[in-house]
Order: sequence, then C-alpha cells, then structure tokens
Amino acid sequence: MLKVGLTGGIGAGKSEVSRLLVEHGAVLIDADRIAREVVAPGTPGLAAVVAAFGEDVLAEDGGLDRPRLGSIVFSDPEKLAVLNAIVHPLVGERSRALEEAAAEDAVVVHDVPLLTENGLAPLYDLVVVVDADPATQLDRLVRLRGMTEQDARARMAAQATREQRREIADVVVDNDVPLEELRRRVEEVWADLVRRAHTQAHSDRRTE
Repeated sequence: MLKVGLTGGIGAGKSEVSRLLVEHGAVLIDADRIAREVVAPGTPGLAAVVAAFGEDVLAEDGGLDRPRLGSIVFSDPEKLAVLNAIVHPLVGERSRALEEAAAEDAVVVHDVPLLTENGLAPLYDLVVVVDADPATQLDRLVRLRGMTEQDARARMAAQATREQRREIADVVVDNDVPLEELRRRVEEVWADLVRRAHTQAHSDRRTE
C-alpha cells in the first residue's frame, strides 16, 4: 500500500486532481467529506461543536450551519484551533479505519486540506501538492464559489502559504493550466504512484 497525502490551497483545484486520481483507480479518503460526516446531526462531534460555539452555529434543520461557523473561525486563529481540536481526532479515527480496509497494493490518497498546517507530511509515503497562483485561487473562489473577495482572502490567509506547501511536496501538480494539460500531468503522476505502490507491496511481502 502506498499512502499519499494530497493537499493544496483553497481554490487550487485539489478536488479535480483527486477526482482524476480516483478515475485511474486510487482509493480516496477525503478528509473534508469525513469531517462533514463526524459532525452530522446526532453525532458526538456536532454536540461538541455546539458546546464550544453555541447553538447559533446550527441551521434550522438541526445540522451545522457551515457558512456561519466559517465566518466565526476563519478570522480568529484561537477559535479555529478549538474547532480543529474537536474535528481532527474524529477524522483521523475514521480515516485509519478506511485505510485498513484497502488492498495491500492499493494507492490510498488522503485528500487533506490542512496537511501542511498540521504538520502531517510524515504520516504519508509521498506528498502531492496541487499548486496555483494566489490570483487564480482568488478568482476561482469569487467567480465559481460565489464568495465575497473579503471572505475568500480570509480563507486563504488562514491556510499555509504557497511556499510552505511546496516545501513539503514530493510532487507538485501545477493547476494554472487548461484541464487537458492537468489530465496529462495527473496521468504521469498516477503511473509513478502505481510503480511505487507495487514496489512497496513486494518489499512488505519480503519482510513478512
């Protein structure tokens, strides 16, 4: 099994890269999706978030009002740290269970937005960073996601810098390119990951 950490700044296009890797056969463990699951209505995770931030972060249907919570935590590092301390251990527990269920020669891609910020690079055999110019990120967040420029800049500022992400990268995928060029680049990366996974699986079998 090859454990790959996939990360990138908000708006860099990490989700598109993860989708393409899944098309090729990767086992995807999506931290964002799991983070939503662990604070779904009725979970201990949601109860802990409400205890920390108050019932104002609940939507009318009893679920988490994500835009409301985001507006609270992304402009306040201390509150963001409180939220992370609640959610990250729950996400980690669920991620480990999914990883253990994968085949021994699988390429397991962990899609982790805050991999750099939380110093998680050592947990993976390889780190892939999806990179884009900050101006590109800002444009995508405002034009495609409908954020205000102020909110978009706050989200970007709450994350690691472009340079910090590139420092921990074993592989950088440039996403300031047309989709077809991105597809070609991901195909090259996938071929390399498969070679590494097979080598690692054979090595693991020899040491058993």
